[in-house]
Amino acid sequence: MSTNIFAFIIVLGILIFFHELGHFLVARFFRVGVERFSLGFGPRLIGKKVGITEYRISAIPLGGYVKMVGEEPDSIIAPDVIPLSFTHKHVFKRILIVAAGPIFNLLLAVIIFFGIFQTSGVYILQPAIGKVEADSPAQEGGLKKGDLIVAIDNRDMESWDEMSEVIKGSNGNPMTFSVDRNGELFVTEIRPKIITGKNIFGEDQQRYVIGITASGDFLTKDLNPFQAIGESVIQTYRIAKLTIFSIIKLIQGTVSTKTLGGPIMIAEMAGQQAKEGIVSFVFFIALLSINLAILNFLPIPVLDGGHLLFFFIEAVFRRPVNMRMREIAQQVGIFILILLMAFVFYNDITRIFFS
Repeated sequence: MSTNIFAFIIVLGILIFFHELGHFLVARFFRVGVERFSLGFGPRLIGKKVGITEYRISAIPLGGYVKMVGEEPDSIIAPDVIPLSFTHKHVFKRILIVAAGPIFNLLLAVIIFFGIFQTSGVYILQPAIGKVEADSPAQEGGLKKGDLIVAIDNRDMESWDEMSEVIKGSNGNPMTFSVDRNGELFVTEIRPKIITGKNIFGEDQQRYVIGITASGDFLTKDLNPFQAIGESVIQTYRIAKLTIFSIIKLIQGTVSTKTLGGPIMIAEMAGQQAKEGIVSFVFFIALLSINLAILNFLPIPVLDGGHLLFFFIEAVFRRPVNMRMREIAQQVGIFILILLMAFVFYNDITRIFFS
């Protein structure tokens, strides 16, 4: 339990710090005054004031905030402070300041992946055959367990995933497989067949296969810094894309809402990853950071995405959204967040006591 709590505090602290740091740095870049930079909500535990900014750690560690000068549109601003006012900055500057929080969470993921890839390289699942299904196109083509597929239609295959994508895109046309069998080259022609299977969301999906499973052999590939940066961006993009699809499937009802978890679930998972080792733990932080970024971009009032929606409307119609409309939207947003928090807490408690 103590490991879970400690890991949870570290994870949440890093995610919140980077998120709020994004808002803070871009705000200062555009010469917006920052009155408070807080990790956590509620009463102050410790803090220090530098210039006009108070840096503090607060009692409730479930978030954080950056309080800027003139942040509220209806706040009264002294004439000499107007140059530092958030509300008085151009709408596109306000958009960048608000978007910087989730963007910095994505940046954190890229930095973490870069560190992992530079120190450990990337693990590549080799296109080696562990099993050939009976009466499959692979068996008819003469493939056997232990074969290593080195090329398809004269295109070199470096990984199992790359090979699978090529087969999926075959449209059922015959393909020439070059195979390494005990050091000797074996060439055969195979026509993939179409099957209906389940995707990661449990939906029926048609795809072309040849009837083989992977041997599970991995190869470690070292990357230079430029390759590591590219791979880090790709990895972040893939996880972000999967997160967006998962949210869409949740709304559509394809994915069960029971998969949602709150602070208790995060604490448990953080503790488990911490026990697995530092690489697993920081990878988990990167995963959560991407999820936090995507959730914050949702157009829900109170979240960054809600503020961005108002600013984009202002940019299009060249006037701020009506204050009454903003207040109603904020109330709706708070109501939605309270319902969501109650639901994930319910899921956490149900998972602990009734699973």
